[in-house]
Amino acid sequence: MTTTPARGGTPGRPKDPEKRAALVEAAGQLFCQHGFDAVSLEAIAQAAGVSKLTIYSHFGDKDGLFAAAVEARCAAQLPPGLFELPAGLPVAEALRQIGQGFVDLVYSDDAVQLLRMMAARAGQSTRLAQLYFQAGPRRALEEMEGFLAVARERGELAIDDIRAAAGQYFVLLKGVHHMRLLLGLEPAPEGAARAEHVERCVALFLRAHLPRGPRPTPP
Repeated sequence: MTTTPARGGTPGRPKDPEKRAALVEAAGQLFCQHGFDAVSLEAIAQAAGVSKLTIYSHFGDKDGLFAAAVEARCAAQLPPGLFELPAGLPVAEALRQIGQGFVDLVYSDDAVQLLRMMAARAGQSTRLAQLYFQAGPRRALEEMEGFLAVARERGELAIDDIRAAAGQYFVLLKGVHHMRLLLGLEPAPEGAARAEHVERCVALFLRAHLPRGPRPTPP
């Protein structure tokens, strides 16, 4: 899994995990609501109830805190265990669970606001875009690639290009609805509509990648 580590943290006494979690949560909320540039480290520290020095101690700088906030929001919907393929679990059900987690993530208010923020910054410095991609989309893609590799090794899926297939599954799940949502043309699908969309995506993906055995010889 590719992550963006905090840079330049101060060595010494062990870090307080509760303070770290409070900072990640506060930063995530503020970045999503106001954008990266409009949020100061002082505002994040105040919202988390810690000192500004605590941010430097845990994350090194504002970039490190941003990457940690993006990763935490992705991990809440797509924890690493979601991409495991336990023996006995049908690959269709595993794909369904991954699909539901991914759709819940990309249609969440925080993810939509964050992606709109990143799109608004396009054409400027790529520094923040790289941080966002590595902490969020790249992590999910690598986890999906690992899942598909296991399924292929077990003979449950027949895939030539693991990396391409991982990206294609996530693109299927986003669909046109996600683009229309980002543009403000329609709300996110809910409940049964969201579940039906995932089912269609799973069916399409399996139709493309289920192993095809030799055809029976006609009598």
